[in-house]
Amino acid sequence: MRRFLDRLYLAAGALGALFIALICVLMVAQSILREFSVRTGAVNDVVSWFCAAAAFFAMAHAFKHGDFVRVTLLLEAVSVPWRKRLELAALCVGSVAVSYLAWWACKFTYESWEFNDIAQGLLPIPMWIPQLSFAIGSVLLLIAVLDELVLVLRGQTPTYVREVQERHARGDFSSDV
Repeated sequence: MRRFLDRLYLAAGALGALFIALICVLMVAQSILREFSVRTGAVNDVVSWFCAAAAFFAMAHAFKHGDFVRVTLLLEAVSVPWRKRLELAALCVGSVAVSYLAWWACKFTYESWEFNDIAQGLLPIPMWIPQLSFAIGSVLLLIAVLDELVLVLRGQTPTYVREVQERHARGDFSSDV
């Protein structure tokens, strides 16, 4: 199961990266096509949907690799047993919050499909198609948060903490601001 979940997070991160690459391709193509007086207005709609897809697909991967912003000032000031309790409490609250997000993202996407909601921009596409990245990304983030919750309940170090510690051990502080 561990290998499957890790591959799932990696695939989601790769999908997020693919959408960023597609944004780049579309923006460059749009710039070139404008020079030839080709109308490219609908590209703006697609780019905005791809931005959302890149963000939501990458969330689970970023969370698991310690790339989410965490305020660790309190965690670093308390003893190890308290740190584990606070980490557990944060993951419980996060699980509830992300469950809420995932539920409503899926419901919102389903309702767009059910009511045949069509985009109002230059490209009349059913809205559930771009909204699907919101729903899937939210569910993937929920899986990742629950995965971390189970790890902490088993007494293990959270993956996102271990990943940051490994980066720091290699001398890589590039993700720290």
